Amino acid sequence: MRKFNIRKVLDGLTAGSSSASQQQQLQQQHPPGNREPEIQETLQSEHFQLCKTVRHGFPYQPSALAFDPVQKILAVGTQTGALRLFGRPGVECYCQHDRGAAVIQLQFLINEGALVSALADDTLHLWNLRQKRPAILHSLKFCRERVTFCHLPFQSKWLYVGTERGNIHIVNVESFTLSGYVIMWNKAIELSSKSHPGPIVHISDNPMDEGKLLIGFESGTVVLWDLKSKKADYRYTYDEAIHSVAWHHEGKQFICSHSDGTLTIWNVRSPAKPVQTITPHGKQLKDGKKPEPCKPILKVEFKTTRPGEPFIILSGGLSYDTVGRRPCLTVMHGKSTAVLEMDYSIVDFLTLCETPYPNDFQEPYAVVVLLEKDLVLIDLAQNGYPIFENPYPLSIHESPVTCCEYFADCPVDLIPALYSVGARQKRQGYSKKEWPINGGNWGLGAQSYSEIIITGHADGSVKFWDASAINLQVLYKLKTSKVFEKSRNKDDKPNTDIVDEDPYAIQIISWCPESRMLCIAGVSAHVIIYRFSKQEVITEVIPVMLEVRLLYEISDVESPEGEQAPPLPTPVGSANPQPVPPQSHPSTSSTSSDGLRDNVPCLKVKNSPLKQSPGYQTELVIQLVWVSGEPPQQITSLAVNSSYGLVVFGNCSGIAMVDYLQKAVLLNLGTIELCGSSDPYRREPRSPRKSRQPSGAGLCDISEGTVVPEDRCKSPTSAKMSRKLSLPTDLKPDLDIKDNSFSRSRSSSVTSIDKESREAISALHFCETFTRKADSAPSPCLWVGTTLGTVLVIALNLPPGGEQRLLQPVIVSPSGTILRLKGAVLRMAFLDSTGCLMPPAYESWKEHNVPEEKDEKEKLKKRRPVSVSPSSSQEISENQYAVMCSEKQAKVISLPTQNCAYKQNITETSFVLRGDIVSLSNSICLACFCANGHIMTFSLPSLRPLLDVYYLPLTNMRIARTFCFTNNGQALYLVSPTEIQRLTYSQETCENLQEMLGELFTPVETPEAPNRGFFKGLFGGGAQSLDREELFGESSSGKASRSLAQHIPGPGGIEGVKGAASGVVGELARARLALDERGQKLSDLEERTAAMLSSADSFSKHAHEMMLKYKDKKWYQF
Repeated sequence: MRKFNIRKVLDGLTAGSSSASQQQQLQQQHPPGNREPEIQETLQSEHFQLCKTVRHGFPYQPSALAFDPVQKILAVGTQTGALRLFGRPGVECYCQHDRGAAVIQLQFLINEGALVSALADDTLHLWNLRQKRPAILHSLKFCRERVTFCHLPFQSKWLYVGTERGNIHIVNVESFTLSGYVIMWNKAIELSSKSHPGPIVHISDNPMDEGKLLIGFESGTVVLWDLKSKKADYRYTYDEAIHSVAWHHEGKQFICSHSDGTLTIWNVRSPAKPVQTITPHGKQLKDGKKPEPCKPILKVEFKTTRPGEPFIILSGGLSYDTVGRRPCLTVMHGKSTAVLEMDYSIVDFLTLCETPYPNDFQEPYAVVVLLEKDLVLIDLAQNGYPIFENPYPLSIHESPVTCCEYFADCPVDLIPALYSVGARQKRQGYSKKEWPINGGNWGLGAQSYSEIIITGHADGSVKFWDASAINLQVLYKLKTSKVFEKSRNKDDKPNTDIVDEDPYAIQIISWCPESRMLCIAGVSAHVIIYRFSKQEVITEVIPVMLEVRLLYEISDVESPEGEQAPPLPTPVGSANPQPVPPQSHPSTSSTSSDGLRDNVPCLKVKNSPLKQSPGYQTELVIQLVWVSGEPPQQITSLAVNSSYGLVVFGNCSGIAMVDYLQKAVLLNLGTIELCGSSDPYRREPRSPRKSRQPSGAGLCDISEGTVVPEDRCKSPTSAKMSRKLSLPTDLKPDLDIKDNSFSRSRSSSVTSIDKESREAISALHFCETFTRKADSAPSPCLWVGTTLGTVLVIALNLPPGGEQRLLQPVIVSPSGTILRLKGAVLRMAFLDSTGCLMPPAYESWKEHNVPEEKDEKEKLKKRRPVSVSPSSSQEISENQYAVMCSEKQAKVISLPTQNCAYKQNITETSFVLRGDIVSLSNSICLACFCANGHIMTFSLPSLRPLLDVYYLPLTNMRIARTFCFTNNGQALYLVSPTEIQRLTYSQETCENLQEMLGELFTPVETPEAPNRGFFKGLFGGGAQSLDREELFGESSSGKASRSLAQHIPGPGGIEGVKGAASGVVGELARARLALDERGQKLSDLEERTAAMLSSADSFSKHAHEMMLKYKDKKWYQF
């Protein structure tokens, strides 16, 4: 387990610390009478420690596959050197090779709790899987030859390693040293052969004779090598390149797959020509001609069954005229051939068999297929070969992830509610059998709280995941695009003007777990509000669609124009907001007087009835419209409040607030009007922008591993804006880096010339607090933060609850309160006078599709909007604290006085990408992730530094976009386009992590070897064993050349000791179990020995009697 050295910070004891000096300065600024009351803070540096916990999702760029048939564990290697191990659902493990070279092959030491990995940098590694965090025990680096293929026979400690030069070396797996025994390519092939046979592509021993090794060379030559006599018994030549070889279990035949789409079956003793040549997908031509060549068969497996025909399973081999056909796995069984189409290209496949012994009937029951972006398991025992339902969370990337939110300590009834509606979405037609990869044991879940992860995707879908106790399971999927009309053909694209593709992509998610209200903002400048319901409803017309004109424009004569929105209220708020009549179609005025597109939304809402299944159901659709030929700017911030019935959103044009209960727009202001006369920035007139924004501008247009140097030198504000404003499209394979670069997206969103004048709304927070200095009591309000560091307060005057709430208007008015920070504002929160976090007011969830009883209605009439924040019960004399975090600094402001109580400059040279105010150990802190890779935490309210760790260099914008902190010391980010990395910054979680992790290795007895039978034993048939120790050991074969390979001891020994120490109780229990088993076996052995002795005794008596009986008889008397 990788731990980080934490720079512990003295808690204000040294006078030289920056925070202490700042506090002294602040205290000097305030007279003694105004000094802030001292709040006892409990969090110290000792409460923090940073470590990775688990990684979820599909292994990114997979390259290798292996399976242990006894332990029932699957291993997947990747092109980035990662290793993922899967046992039963809930038992997963992630490891990483230090050098990051691609994994080319994996080999389990079956039932030994170990794994050998071969990497593209010609290193072999031995992994110890008997500990919760697997570690490398040994490594071997080949210096002069490239490794191409490895083979480890079952129950052998000698690993055969084939190389690009065509040689085979032998490695002792226990000591990870080379044997002096080498099979040279020139000895293996015929002396008359004039050309090199190519790299080794296959090695395997004869299932019935371990002394015979089958070697496949790429050129098409196959050699059966006798290990004892050190010479070739047979050579088989074919004029097409070989991709793979597989034995029949009886050891008399083997099958080869070739580059022309053919399979050749050979008898071991008939090297002249193959017994049979098959072209599974070739067209059989008349006149007995050779079938047309097909694509290469990349892999073939030959598996036998006791009752019937063998299975021949292969990947590739399709004919060249099947253009556009999806990759296929072909299963040939007797006379039937099944072609199973896959969604992605096949990386590798393995057949799962009942026995680990290669010399027994294999009895295959499933095929595991590793695809480029999926893992599929096919049931061979059922007709039609159905697939198993995959229980692992491998569908995170089903559509590219565009945003992510993490919630810990959710209401206990939330996960069951989401699971119950999500269970109805499951597909049918899966295999009825249980998932066969079921090795390992679950860890002890020490966490008692529930955690939910929400992911937003490029296709407009939103997924809810149960992330409790370091596991991950999908709960429910919502398709937000259902409310929009889809364009029928490619030419019909009037609706997706902002982006070229993915017009429904989710950019921001705002969710209230207590009320279950969900609000999403999409890339086409649309906002959808959802309510949760367990009842199915059919909506005749999509709930009222509001179209909002948000325009930021300064005329050349610098006379600020208001928003040109005739049906909407005046900018300063109004007592009479006009509800917009229900619209299921765009506005009729689609062009302005000069022929420019005007008042048209980017997407068209459906006008047909919509069936809304149980789960999240559309409450309201809001769209920003085109203004005078310019498309609406993408939304940069979003907030919803269930207690007030309001949703608010903003972009670089301004801010809009909507009452979703009355379906009315309450506020529609440009940023300049929001600031009013106190605007500190002189905004220059700008030329109208007619160009459309580039599609999916750059958040993930940086290809994997590309570091963009200009990240560091660009202004933090502009980087922040691009992060908010541009749509990521992680999984686009054919990105043109030059055309869709990060700099282009940044300049398109915020040009350096236009930056000052395009102040965007970057943070929104509903709360119940003091809006002005003179306030004597807290009241509902909205705090607004901008990219230029301005914080404004808007007062909300809410009508009484019940029916009055639906009839009387909400009055919105700017309060005049303006505060300043350095850098774009990221996050705001509020503390009460004791330093406790005050959550925004919310209304608890209730089913709204069920008709209410009369007495319920009466209660509703009397009810005021519920505020759960402690402020509602506070006395007037008690103050509050506003916590504000920007890209550069954090401030704690005392309310209502609006004095700056504490200030902390977080970073000078970099900028904060994510800041969250979170609870930990019954206290709260501010957690920040910086663009320079540092993770920092600060105490609240005093902003003492508690943790500062260099975690990772920011190499792509995906991490910046998806990194989020949550309560109880948890955090996560999207580490690759397909995987979520979770980490903890809590010391307590780090200490308990070892117990929470599952165990991969469990003691299982190896199945008995197949019975040789009486006649085979009598006449020497059956499997022939080989004393490999005698053959490959140093005494007979000598030492290998030192320059050939270098042995590197791994850190696994120390890690193993740590792992064992932390799970001592479990290990003792296992040792006791093993002793019991051993004692039982010994007693069985004693009984068997006694029985054999008695039978031998009786046999000798019978023999003696027979001898006496026939002693004196002549041979002819018998």
